[in-house]
Amino acid sequence: MIALLAFYLFATVTITSAVLVIFARNPVHSVLWLILAFFNAAGLMLLVGAEFIAMLLVIVYVGAVAVLFLFVVMMLDVDFSSLRSGFTRNLPFGLLIAIVLLAEIVIAMSAARSGPAMVQAATATTARPVPNIEALGIELYSRYLLPFELAGLILLVAMIGAIVLTHRSRGDARGQNASRQIGRRPQDAVKNLQPQVGQGMEL
Repeated sequence: MIALLAFYLFATVTITSAVLVIFARNPVHSVLWLILAFFNAAGLMLLVGAEFIAMLLVIVYVGAVAVLFLFVVMMLDVDFSSLRSGFTRNLPFGLLIAIVLLAEIVIAMSAARSGPAMVQAATATTARPVPNIEALGIELYSRYLLPFELAGLILLVAMIGAIVLTHRSRGDARGQNASRQIGRRPQDAVKNLQPQVGQGMEL
């Protein structure tokens, strides 16, 4: 009974916050509603036993992506008049995308109803119930160990390449000499002047 109430609560808040993400006039409010939707979706994942996906939703999407969106939106100077000007022009394309997404949802729901036989066949092969994170770790570090290590190596090479490209020496840029800045005396940096009235400063 409690699980059913929790499901309806999480589902209702998720749908409501998702709708408010679309219809909120303030972009900052939209991002905040998006964070709320992510949290409630993580609660739904916990109810179905997918705790790894719930952690990914909270750590990756809420902790990184949504906060990044929030900072970017807060730094932008959004012109709402220009956003509203192209609404009627792009309305047919938006309706087409909505119809396609609705068809995908209907197809996915009809495919989900035809899946109990596959679920029973999959559960019959398992000898004992294994938590999702443990099963994922067993598969990741046994069968898929080589692709996992190769993916980590590719990410390491990409990170090193980004650092090298950022810190390469350029002729059109002045480098920073920290020892020279630290060893500079105040009398070399500040020059006291007493200009006459109307004389101004000489550069």
